This record gives sequence, C-alpha cells and structure tokens, in this order.
Amino acid sequence: MTKIQMKTPLVEMDGDEMTRIIWQLIKDELLAPHIDLQTEYFDLGLANRDATDDQVTVDAAHATKRLGVGVKCATITPNAARVQEYGLKEMWKSPNGTIRAMLDGTVFRAPILVKGIQPVVRNWEKPITIARHAYGDIYKNVEIVVPGAGKVELVYTGADGAEIRELVHEFAGPGVAQGVHNLDSSITSFAHSCFRYALDTNQDLWFSTKDTISKKYDHRFKDIFAEVYEAEYADAFAQAGIQYFYTLIDDAVARVMKAKGGFIWACKNYDGDVMSDMVSSAFGSLAMMTSVLVSPAGVYEYEAAHGTVQRHYYKHLDGQPTSTNSVATIFAWTGALRKRGELDGLCELVAFADRLERATLDTIESGKMTGDLARITTIDNPVTLTTEEFIRAIAERL
Repeated sequence: MTKIQMKTPLVEMDGDEMTRIIWQLIKDELLAPHIDLQTEYFDLGLANRDATDDQVTVDAAHATKRLGVGVKCATITPNAARVQEYGLKEMWKSPNGTIRAMLDGTVFRAPILVKGIQPVVRNWEKPITIARHAYGDIYKNVEIVVPGAGKVELVYTGADGAEIRELVHEFAGPGVAQGVHNLDSSITSFAHSCFRYALDTNQDLWFSTKDTISKKYDHRFKDIFAEVYEAEYADAFAQAGIQYFYTLIDDAVARVMKAKGGFIWACKNYDGDVMSDMVSSAFGSLAMMTSVLVSPAGVYEYEAAHGTVQRHYYKHLDGQPTSTNSVATIFAWTGALRKRGELDGLCELVAFADRLERATLDTIESGKMTGDLARITTIDNPVTLTTEEFIRAIAERL
C-alpha cells in the first residue's frame, strides 16, 4: 500500500510515563502503516528536560512557531516528590506554560462525544468548549516563603524611576506570598482568539472572571474584552445571530450546570485549567477531550488535556496489564495531521485524520473500550480492553 505523503513536518513533542508508552503505540499501530510520517522530534520527557536545563522545551516552541503545527504528549510538571524521584537539578516549570507563553495563544478544549457515554449533567446536549487563556497568572508566578514577622510589598519601578508601592500584608509570623502578572497584549490576543473562534464555529461566547473581588487584575480582563468586542466584533456577532455574554465566574458555573451546551466558555488561565477538567469529566472522561493552542499568528499546538497517567505507568513497569484510555492522545495526532493537511493542501491527510477519528469512536460504540469508559457506558456487556488491545482494535477497524 502506498503511504500518504507529507510536504511539511510536524513538530513532535514526546512526553512522560504512560502517555509516552501510548504515544509510541499510536505511531507504530495507527500512523506509520498509513503515513510517511515526517516530524521534527523533541524529547520533552522529564529526564531530557533536566539534562538540557529545559532548553529542549524552548527549542520545541521555536520549532512550532517555524513549522506552524505541533503535537505534544502529556508531560510531568515536577513537584518536590518528582525532584527526588528523578534526581532533578531543580523544580522545572510546566512545559505547557513555557510553550503557551512563547506562542501567545488560547487553548480551546472540547469534549469528544461518543454514543453510549452519557454526560453526568443530564441537560447537556451539545459540547461545551473551554477557551483557556494561555499566558501568565499562577503559571508565571513568583513565590516566597515568608520566614517570620515582617511586611511583603508589591513594587513597580518604571523606566523613568517612578515607583508604585502597595502593601501586600504585614506578617506577624511565617507564611507564604506570591506575585502574578499578565499583559494587556496577551489579554487582547486572548479576546481576539475567542471572538474569532466563536464566529468560525457559530457559537455563543461566555466570558467570566471575578472582577468584584479582583477590582484591578480581573477587571482588566473584563474591560479589554468589552473594548475589543465593541470595536471589532459586535456587528459580526449580530449578523451571525450569536451572543457575547460576560458574568462572574461563580454565576457562570451555576449557569453552565443548567445549560444545554453548544457554547464557548472563555476563562482565565487557572480557571480554564480547572473547568476543562470538570467539563471533560462530566461529559465522560478526562481522556475524552480535545485540546488545541491557537496563536494569533496562526500557529497550532495539539495535545491531550490530561496528565501522564502515573498510576498506570507504575503498573506497566511492574509488568501488570493496564487499560489506559488513549482517545485524547489519538485526537491530538489527528488534529495536528488534519491541520497540517489543510495548510499544505493535502486532502488525503485530512481524510485520513477523519477516518482515524471515526474508527476510534466506532470501536467504542461497538462495545470495545478501556476500563474508564466501560464503568460508565450505557452499552450492554462492554468488552474491556487493555491499553494495547484498544489501540489494535482501532487499527483493525481503520
């Protein structure tokens, strides 16, 4: 069989633990038999990030900017336990945070709907897409442990030497403090991405912050969104028959639970991180969600929205069978291949991505699935497959 040819490579970012195992299985079983796969490979596994002082993450982001499309495996963001486990030089920052900051984009995450997996929220009939701001906030924070009594201040020193100083807290004893920031330019890019995506997909756009409490930081987001909308998108939204809606995040959460779905919910960085997990879990599984970072420059980075599945990886190392859901990782590859095909005018590559997604969903709907889905499906007598068996079942159907 003649393999589908590619014109331009993808940026391939390998990852950690069980998702790294799945990554190779997908390439071997689902992609390599059909595509002459061309990638620029970067190993973002924790050991290599440590060996390169995390330069490999920066290099991968630059390559994604240059080639326009990247696909990323799930990676570990180390905590103190991981530093000890891997013998790391330091507690490296989130590679996702580094890449998102360099690409300056918005992460759009939407659940993958499949027959036989019903949303926990009974009234949800259509997907809810989370638009997550991909720069700043706690992902670019600076933290200190306050050793004892004293004061912590927030200080700005302008280029002309002018100073703004605000007392954070007068400490009577030990504690902790952190500083977070964002940029008007990044918030503006976030707003444009959300409004354009809403128009492209013909969906209402909701945006929520907590501006009643954060009267300067969160209010800045609210104001910039309102300014961008009124200046550039209000007429287009009216013509398309869609709505832009702002509310407080706690009100948004209550509204989402009563909604039918079919809209985009734009959130700040951390809010989007948490709410995308909530939405994906309520629709079925963390492993049943697409995730794509879209930059204002037209660069796309696809990934699975979940973690590295540490518990299954340790079982795998012990030689025990696992039943790890690979759907989100498969859809990261299909998303990247489809976009590569669209940008390069390769209809065969686009069609292959469509067929692989259909084969994946058809496999589940036929009753063959991983354990996480078998526990919640409405399909009678589902067959629970191991990690490898599930991918091979998709390969057979493909």
